[in-house]
Amino acid sequence: MSTNNQPKSINEKELEIQKFWEENAIFEKSLLHPAGQAPKGSYSFFDGPPFATGMPHIGHILAGTIKDAIPRYQTMKGNYVRRVWGWDCHGLPVENLIEKKLDLSSKKAIEDYGIDKFNKEAQDSVLMYDTEWKRIVPRLGRWVDMEHPYKTMDSTYTESVWWSWKELYEKGLAYEGSKMMHICPRCETPLAQSEVGLEYHDVTDLSVTTKFELVDEPGTYVLAWTTTPWTLPGNTALALHKDIVYVKVSVEGEEGRSFFIIAKSRLVEYFKDESTYTVVEEFSGEKLIGRSYVPPFNYFKDAPLEYKENIWKIWHAHFITDGAGTGIAHEAPAFGADDMELAKAHNIPVIKHVKMDGTFIDAVADFQGMKVKKKDDTQSCDIEIIKWLAHNGKLFEKHKIVHSYPLCWRCATPLLNYATSSWFVDVPKIKEKLIAENQKIGWTPAHIRDGRFGKWLEGAREWAVSRTRYWGAPLPVWKGPNGEVKVLGSLKELAELRADTPRNTYYVMRHGESESNVFGRIETNGDPHNHLTEKGKEQVREAIKKMHFTPDVIVTSPFARTVESSHLLHEAFPDAVVVKDDRIREFNMGAFDGKMMKEYLDFYGHHYLKFDTRPEGGETHREIMHRMMAVISEYEQQYEGKHILFVTHGGPARMLLAGSQLLTEEEVLKDGKEDHLGLYLENAECKKVELYLVPRDETGAVNLHRPYIDRVKLSIDGQEYTRIVDVFDCWYESGSMPFAQLHYPFENKETFDKNYPADFIAEGMDQTRGWFYSLINLGVGLFGKAPYKHVIVNGVVLAEGGEKMSKSKKNYTDPRELIEKFGIDAIRYFLLSSPVIKGESVEFADKSVDEVYKKVIQRLENVLSLYEMNVPQDVVRSASSSDVLNAWIVSRVHEVVSEATKGYDTYMLDEAVRPIDQFVDDLSVWYVRRKRSALKGDEGEEVKRETYGVLSYVLHTFSLVAAPVMPFLAERVYRTVCGERESVHLEAWPHGGQVDEQGSALMKKTRELVSLGLMARTKENISVKQPLLSVSFRESLPKEYEALVEDELNVKSVLCNKDQTEEVILDTTITEELKKEGDIRKLIRAVQDARKEASLVASDVITLTISEDIGDLSSLLAVCKVGRVVVDPAVSSVSVELSSKTVLIAVAKE
Repeated sequence: MSTNNQPKSINEKELEIQKFWEENAIFEKSLLHPAGQAPKGSYSFFDGPPFATGMPHIGHILAGTIKDAIPRYQTMKGNYVRRVWGWDCHGLPVENLIEKKLDLSSKKAIEDYGIDKFNKEAQDSVLMYDTEWKRIVPRLGRWVDMEHPYKTMDSTYTESVWWSWKELYEKGLAYEGSKMMHICPRCETPLAQSEVGLEYHDVTDLSVTTKFELVDEPGTYVLAWTTTPWTLPGNTALALHKDIVYVKVSVEGEEGRSFFIIAKSRLVEYFKDESTYTVVEEFSGEKLIGRSYVPPFNYFKDAPLEYKENIWKIWHAHFITDGAGTGIAHEAPAFGADDMELAKAHNIPVIKHVKMDGTFIDAVADFQGMKVKKKDDTQSCDIEIIKWLAHNGKLFEKHKIVHSYPLCWRCATPLLNYATSSWFVDVPKIKEKLIAENQKIGWTPAHIRDGRFGKWLEGAREWAVSRTRYWGAPLPVWKGPNGEVKVLGSLKELAELRADTPRNTYYVMRHGESESNVFGRIETNGDPHNHLTEKGKEQVREAIKKMHFTPDVIVTSPFARTVESSHLLHEAFPDAVVVKDDRIREFNMGAFDGKMMKEYLDFYGHHYLKFDTRPEGGETHREIMHRMMAVISEYEQQYEGKHILFVTHGGPARMLLAGSQLLTEEEVLKDGKEDHLGLYLENAECKKVELYLVPRDETGAVNLHRPYIDRVKLSIDGQEYTRIVDVFDCWYESGSMPFAQLHYPFENKETFDKNYPADFIAEGMDQTRGWFYSLINLGVGLFGKAPYKHVIVNGVVLAEGGEKMSKSKKNYTDPRELIEKFGIDAIRYFLLSSPVIKGESVEFADKSVDEVYKKVIQRLENVLSLYEMNVPQDVVRSASSSDVLNAWIVSRVHEVVSEATKGYDTYMLDEAVRPIDQFVDDLSVWYVRRKRSALKGDEGEEVKRETYGVLSYVLHTFSLVAAPVMPFLAERVYRTVCGERESVHLEAWPHGGQVDEQGSALMKKTRELVSLGLMARTKENISVKQPLLSVSFRESLPKEYEALVEDELNVKSVLCNKDQTEEVILDTTITEELKKEGDIRKLIRAVQDARKEASLVASDVITLTISEDIGDLSSLLAVCKVGRVVVDPAVSSVSVELSSKTVLIAVAKE
């Protein structure tokens, strides 16, 4: 931390700003009053949910900054931008973590451990780093509501997913089918086609050519090849092309003469020495079709296979060519798409000799249990197969091949092509609509629309969305005894169709009037002196008279007022069992206990009934609901055929009724206003509980995960239906985010309608086949239109040198260290101004962030320091000035506003933020340096006030335009110039102003000429401190700009000679007068440096001591605030080298 003598670090400054935002709820205020007023409209943004099973990395910073900058800009434009965080909770990445933690290596191991315990571990791990994310994300400058996130594992989210699945099913867009799919043998589940493309690696495998002996021609072998030797035990056919020319060759071997059949064009590849064979016959493939052969493995010779009459024959296949291999392919239909199509066309048997876990079945006796593709050794199984072939005389040839092979994107296990069943979204049915909708979307970069994403849509296949796993949202599909399918779309539908019904009848009663009720006082801690009033006792007695049932069990809250009410009930129903249960106690209202109810209601307003509103130190209504439902669930197990009466309090009774009826928050809030459902009971009011039975866990919360949902049987037309075991692919869940985050269509319909489609989304390039794809599939399938209007697709952030960032290689600096050193604004600016914003890769180097810090932040900090040091009181902000430099810098900031506005409006973030860098350079290196004397007051008070008025306007405008990308720096600038509102982030986006293009062009030319002049001075080795008579250029400037050149180059005049050959000519003649003037400049600089070294302020008058008299110093006296000059040869402080001598000087405050 900084001390009183040490300036604050950039990190400390940003942390102070962050603390200010949080303590003053600036984000929340910006939602209520964007641009400082009521929202003039709304702007919709969908935020894709990350996993919380790891810490944020640079990719999260990049995407998060994009997702922050656009909403900040739109907020400043006066729009309400809903920004709610979400968590992606399900899927195999989480399962893999739990498997490692529990040392479980297969699905069988998980099931032996217990699906309930496994999923509980998964649920508990999901938000493992939640606290860290909540700390880090705000530090990144990102504004988003992380206190009320949507979670894909919540039952409300899942219910919306169920609704969507039923909608698709009823539209004919969801179906069950058996197809060739890629499966992960480790995860034992199929992958969608979009997932297969996420992880390809080059691997070395073995290609093998096997001898297949013809049944009717012993000694003659058809040579067939394959790149998957492990599939040979499942061979059921050979395929060739009827029009390809084949040859039969004779070969003499150790065991006599053999004959081999191969495509003629491939002969030289397999029989390189012509002297070793003789061509016996040449014919078309047509001749071989239908002939039988002896399979290399006879494991299934006696197996009862369907269509066995067609097994081990040769068939024509259109996909066979003679461009590789032998022109003849081995066919194992269960493991290849083309093979399966051939099998279907000719009723060829299909043998699945490999299980879903990637091991051989027991029937494959020589290799049973062996993995066909090990994660870190893809060849071992193939080697064993080849050894067997060689030993049994079946091997003709083998060689290594290197090819690109798909791996599981979750666990990096080699995938297998596998014939399996799955539930699909029939994307091809809506493909034309998808393509049409994509044309309406604005993509950044633009080529994604018709390129990567557009091409993917054109080739869209059925989307496999079911996974035979555990930790995921369950498919709401139940099947009857004959395969009948029932798809559910809501919890109420589940409760209405489930085979079992409530075992008991339940009632709930609120206690009679108590003393705290009379005074309107909150009493939530069980005050033993808070008794029923006489009126309250009478209320209970009257309620008893109206009861149309006899309670068998009376369950009471342990509070005095409920216990006394239950005593009266027990007097009336002495046979009833009375049970005290602390779980139905009063609502814990925390810090409001003992206060008046009016205080509580005034504090929260109608929002007190929101399910997750938590009084300080108290509980939420959702927690009340869960504990009340846990009680019912327990009594459902404990009793049967009983009338059970709960004697409790108003709030818990309301949540018991709401939970039992599966009411939404929206419905409860409406009842709180209108009392149309009568959820809040009057004193001693008794009501029957309408109980909808749905799966709940031990906490009482609705839990639709396995195994709870698996236990639910449906009864339809007297038939029992059982749920299939599949869960949704997590991409389906994340694609449901636009509606499921709002529990649509069960509530929040108005909010959904306002926010769909989103105006903007953003993610990385990999999401073109992930989230972007799942979003548009569901959006078009359900609502008939794309769910987003604009997309920013960022590229990949690489380590310095172009390598992928790697923790193990330690090839990048931890972002937290960089934030500590340079602040987050520098990182945000670097990322948003880089090509990564347009889908390109960018190297993330410390020096790049350091450059931004120095060129933008430090320079601006220096400007702010000068401003704060010298700004007059009550300076009036102004954009008007006749001074050329003042007018120019005003025009420049207007230009930045114009460019930034265009960039943000067109979603070109790099174009929106890059002008900031050049502007800060113009402001600091040119304007402030040129205006330093005016800012210090050396040119008079009037000039000073005018200059500060302009600088205040420029800095104020700059703070607004920088706010979306550099929110911390913008806040500091805004504070420095005393912005009118509480925060720059409550300001409106600047409208800009007039841009003087001619003036900007002239100033640019002025600076170019100055640069040429300075280079000429350097070439001549003449210091700028030494005045010169003139400089000549080929171009002329107006007088006011010439004056700037004269001053910058320290020349007496600027000349123009269009005929000179050189770009710049310096008059290097130095007269005695010029030498004297140069000496005075050197002395002025030396005296100013000495003043600074002595920590003197601008107003301090000094005594200048000089070692010898050098003549007239009048021009120095005023500039350096010198009161008197003393000549003292003994002075020995600072040495100044003049044109003809060296003098010593010293300064002291008078």
